[in-house]
Amino acid sequence: MPLDFTPRADDGARAARYTADGSWTDETLGSILGDGLAEAPGQVVAFRSDVRPWRGTYAEAAEIARRVAGGLRAAGVKTGDPVAFQAPNWLEAAATFWAIAFLGAVPVPIVHFYGPKELGFILRQSGAHILVSADRFGHLDFLANLDEVRPTAPELEQIFIIGDDVPTYAKPFATLLDAEPIDGPVPTDPMAPALVAYTSGTTADPKGVVHSHRTIGFEIKQLTELSANAGLPLLVGAPVGHGIGMLAALLIPIRKRDGVHLIDQWDPGRVLDAMVEDHLSAGSGSTFFLTSLLDHPGFTAEHAALMTHVGLGGAPVPAAVGERASSLGISTVRSFGSTEHPSITGCRHEDPKAKRLSTDGRPMRGVEVQLRDDDAGLVGVGEPGEIWSKGPDCFIGYTDPVATKAAFDDDGWFGTGDVGIVDDQGFVTIVDRKKDIIIRGGENVSAAEVEELLIRMPGVAEVAVVAAPDPRLGEHGCAFVRMQPGVCDVPDLAQMREHLAAGGLAKQKWPEELRPIVEFPRTPSGKIQKFVLRQRARDG
Repeated sequence: MPLDFTPRADDGARAARYTADGSWTDETLGSILGDGLAEAPGQVVAFRSDVRPWRGTYAEAAEIARRVAGGLRAAGVKTGDPVAFQAPNWLEAAATFWAIAFLGAVPVPIVHFYGPKELGFILRQSGAHILVSADRFGHLDFLANLDEVRPTAPELEQIFIIGDDVPTYAKPFATLLDAEPIDGPVPTDPMAPALVAYTSGTTADPKGVVHSHRTIGFEIKQLTELSANAGLPLLVGAPVGHGIGMLAALLIPIRKRDGVHLIDQWDPGRVLDAMVEDHLSAGSGSTFFLTSLLDHPGFTAEHAALMTHVGLGGAPVPAAVGERASSLGISTVRSFGSTEHPSITGCRHEDPKAKRLSTDGRPMRGVEVQLRDDDAGLVGVGEPGEIWSKGPDCFIGYTDPVATKAAFDDDGWFGTGDVGIVDDQGFVTIVDRKKDIIIRGGENVSAAEVEELLIRMPGVAEVAVVAAPDPRLGEHGCAFVRMQPGVCDVPDLAQMREHLAAGGLAKQKWPEELRPIVEFPRTPSGKIQKFVLRQRARDG
């Protein structure tokens, strides 16, 4: 059954505009993948894993994907049907994603470490009748999750299991491979839904973000152009169930006819070894992927020479990280976007260093940006305001029509919920989330402003400042600090305040709690889950 979905009200006007200027074409997700895989048959596809390693070529991977597509078609999948899958960065996950796209159906990727709560919600809301799932991975027991979820997801009719432990209610993934392969991508309406990407869990329940073939197609083209000078193929550790991993590993390399390289667990030591073995770059994505490599004792000048161009986004990027990378000969650029509108602004490596390190770039090609105050008025240069955007890669709506209506104004502008400032050259800097402001005694304190200073303390690897309840002031700042490997001396509150005073930060903005943390809770893209930290602060 096709995805039950109501697109945003202005899609007709967008189609007229973006097809006229060439931003939107008749390419589909299936045709983009089919053409790319066919035109570079000998290109490498490699999955690094202790449990399911695989290495082959575009031609071999495409043949497997066409067989999976044949198996899904035999299982009843038709054009427009949502098909869910949940698996680590394995060949089977990639083949399933490509197969669904070849059929003109709608992939519903589910991040592999989502538990029964998220899994059940996504299956019910997407209406997927078919799920491809792993059996187990490390401490993750997907079958136990399915035992809990299946009674609550009545529309789920067929399950295919990757692995040796296949319960009686499911079929082995190998069943799909036994089918006759389809000939090629199925022709599909380019305005139709092509993908449902669920947001990564910074709110209570994920939102189903629907992209059409045209919106995701433009995004692939946009990021391919942006990464044209990035050099070597990229080793991707972000989950393919999340937008960043899916784009970076399964879509952009195919558009570039580049090697596809994934790893199912981000182990910095193994990543560094793989870089040398296969002459790969790494470290792009959220800040964590870069800093984890720079912090590792095995990082050398040889690795720095392999990652001369790194793109960062999906999480705050302190200028200090860019400065550290620059000292090693690594050029970093920052970008800003979301699952809904993936590429809103971005720097380029040819931009001035000061802009690359301290701003999130200018609006991308075809993208329009407005900064508004709380009364919907436009703010001036240097004044903070919520970022509203338009663009060819902006999504066509949520699976929830009520959420779709609330996300856009009457003129089709999307409210991001992020607060930024723009300078006189058009460079935008994200300064906060609207929900990430600490209101201390009636004074708004930007968590990002405090974090930018605290990250410069000696030995500090990462920091997150959140609001904690205060009986006198309403809220105060609580700083969670992760130290660099091997650093045992965590700064105390007095040292932190001395550092902030030296940095010129107003006293009323100083955190009044400091808590060491070994590992931060993170979204699939590597972003710190501040709602978890806020709850810890509330719980004391």
